[in-house]
Amino acid sequence: MDNASATSAVPTQSRSDGERNLAAIGLVLLAVALFSAMDAMSKILASEYDPIEVVWGRYLAILAMLAPAALRKPRLLLTSQPMLQAVRGVCVMASALLFIAGLARLPIADATAIGFASPLLVTAFSIPLLGEQVGVRRWSAVGIGFLGVLIVVRPGSGAVGSAALLPLSSAVCWAMSLVVTRRMRGADAPLTTLIYSSAIGFVLSGLALPLVWHAPTLSAWVMLAAMGVLSAAGQYLLIAGLSRGDASLLAPFTYSQIVWATLTGYFVFATVPSSWTWCGAAVIVASGIYIAHRERVRRGEAR
Repeated sequence: MDNASATSAVPTQSRSDGERNLAAIGLVLLAVALFSAMDAMSKILASEYDPIEVVWGRYLAILAMLAPAALRKPRLLLTSQPMLQAVRGVCVMASALLFIAGLARLPIADATAIGFASPLLVTAFSIPLLGEQVGVRRWSAVGIGFLGVLIVVRPGSGAVGSAALLPLSSAVCWAMSLVVTRRMRGADAPLTTLIYSSAIGFVLSGLALPLVWHAPTLSAWVMLAAMGVLSAAGQYLLIAGLSRGDASLLAPFTYSQIVWATLTGYFVFATVPSSWTWCGAAVIVASGIYIAHRERVRRGEAR
């Protein structure tokens, strides 16, 4: 290639990369907005129905949407990692159950801010479970991030109380599911993983359903169906975004959920986050962004 051709190719390639990154960011922002809407519906339903029933109804709606794809392509039901899929499914279900239980007791912005601890926990869990090495900088960021969680919770103040353990436990389970997903290293198609997670969650929550069953109204069924649509659409958009852009680039944009949580809390539930919640959330988000940055630097050095 001559110099003129090489010079003209560089801007085209840069523009192409920039367009892909912008598209990926847009997909992630939209996915996070859908997840926030789903959380708002979960909080509404959790005020009248047990979290187990809410989780079961959501999985039912997701499986109803995934069934046609599974019938058209039965090979989607085949997995090369059955044990890891089972562990991931249990972790995802436990995370959803604990978070909805937390939403029933906490303002949505507070529960969301505490849930942001999951990226910090992924860093901690990656050492014993994935054999990764974490340097002093990332450990420092993890410590500062948990300081942010303490700012939101304010132990002993009575502002949030023991209910904060629910979204925090949810973050632990979600972090475990992410570590297991990394462990699988894309061995199965994303749709296969979604089918297994949904089926496992549906069965496990269904086992406990007779203990808490309260016949949903028509409006509750509609809301449960809408939650299933939002969950499936959000996960699809998130996967699509991650396939177009680097995870470390997109990670900061997932924290836009605190904005959506604040807006839904204000307009739907008439709650406003305290200054402590904003301060703690800022510390958690900054720590998470720094950890994503250090992971990108580490991968660059490895290459």
